[in-house]
Amino acid sequence: MTGGAVPDDLLVRWHIEAQSDGVLSGLAIAEYLLAPYGNDPENAFVEVHRSDGDFVSRGERVLSGFLPGRRALMAERTALNFLMHMGGIASLTDQYVRRVEGTNAKIVDTRKTLPLLRALQKYAVRCGGGHNHRMGLYDGAMLKDNHIAAAGSVTRAVETLRGYLSHMTKIEVECETLEQVDEAVKAGADIVLLDNMDPFMMREAVKKHKGKCLFEASGGINLDTVRGVAQTGVDLISIGALTHSVPAMSFHMELG
Repeated sequence: MTGGAVPDDLLVRWHIEAQSDGVLSGLAIAEYLLAPYGNDPENAFVEVHRSDGDFVSRGERVLSGFLPGRRALMAERTALNFLMHMGGIASLTDQYVRRVEGTNAKIVDTRKTLPLLRALQKYAVRCGGGHNHRMGLYDGAMLKDNHIAAAGSVTRAVETLRGYLSHMTKIEVECETLEQVDEAVKAGADIVLLDNMDPFMMREAVKKHKGKCLFEASGGINLDTVRGVAQTGVDLISIGALTHSVPAMSFHMELG
């Protein structure tokens, strides 16, 4: 509605710049939203100055262009929303990845994503140097505490599930004690999730069963504790906060 304040035939130069330091993600979406239409003047354009995964500093321009003013302002908020959210994910992921440099651990996301945005959020994690966990319930089987309780034991749960799944599907077992870890490894789990264990327990589990399966650490891990977790020798560290509660990376659009 406020587009009515802008003359219909006004053409404007615009640019989007970062208002904070961070890692870029979502540039192609912003480029699509701000691209010229077929009936726009021949000199209308959009230019992308950086690439997803690049680290940028406050004040750096990431896109610019020349468009009808009404449409530039109409697309502004949507373009910024994607850049801010996806850039926030990429930037936080980058912080975690830097904290575990020099260790064997990879930073991975979870399924704690926003409805309809999972693919984009997981792409942003990759832009930040992280890795993706399973995309959904269909590409990996995770036995959690309630599954184990319902089956009666870790062994029974793994055996029953193995008979149900395709030979192509890996099984991950969530373990809260070292006894459960022993049982999961013996039962043939492909990945063992060390859930809310302290680093001493994690180190013991990895040392005892190294090479028999992959080990994933999860539960309450933050930027202050992730280095210590990585030094236990785990292969993966999953961080739900990368997608479910990430702060935005700030951008704004300016005309002229």
